[in-house]
Amino acid sequence: MSKIILITGASTGLGAATAKLLAPQNKIIVHYYSSEEAAEKVAKDIEESGGEAFLIQEDLTSEEACIRLVREVANRYSKLDILINNAGGLIRRQAAQELEWKLMLETFSLNTFSTMKISSLCIPLLKKGEDPNIINISSIAMRNGAPSATIYGACKGAIDSFTRGLAKELAPEIRVNAVAPGVIDTPFHEKVSTPEKMEKFKEITPIKRIGEAIHIAKTIKYLIENDFITGETIDVNGGLFMR
Repeated sequence: MSKIILITGASTGLGAATAKLLAPQNKIIVHYYSSEEAAEKVAKDIEESGGEAFLIQEDLTSEEACIRLVREVANRYSKLDILINNAGGLIRRQAAQELEWKLMLETFSLNTFSTMKISSLCIPLLKKGEDPNIINISSIAMRNGAPSATIYGACKGAIDSFTRGLAKELAPEIRVNAVAPGVIDTPFHEKVSTPEKMEKFKEITPIKRIGEAIHIAKTIKYLIENDFITGETIDVNGGLFMR
């Protein structure tokens, strides 16, 4: 049965890879902020794979934008089967002794508040879906600690907690899980990690390589297909964090 899937931040990186993997026979709502050309390319790839693409542009750092996004989804579709909260990013690195209130607010708005608000707004649509589930993107940053990215790590720690709380509250109707990527070769790192830093990440990862977006996309697909998992955060990091 065809599924209706909303993926935030789907124009590049993890979101784009997930959209392409889930495309066959499904309706993919591709949210993007500034990468219009990349989003259009993802939409083309979806349609070439036998899926249907619908593009929505919004800056999700405000409540009003989150409301507009979900309203547009509801205006087009009567239900939603899967919500993948992928939008986010490390705005910039900053030493702990120099933390700025404005940066904290911006980082939490992008990475945490948008996920929480969109999840809340989508619940009525998800309740009408087939085996509905929410998948949030967390990060290894909340596991190991992230020097110079402590705000980002805290944001993702909040997502980890939110995932478990929401899973209990929405059970048994809606499943809620998260994926915590390790260091993945995506545009995420282009602005915030030097080539030297990426090489260091590779050296300290037990399997001695950087992950690819498809590794996360496959994990998301697994969570969608396994209907006996909820409230879980799956770590995908090549052994960089183990428990």
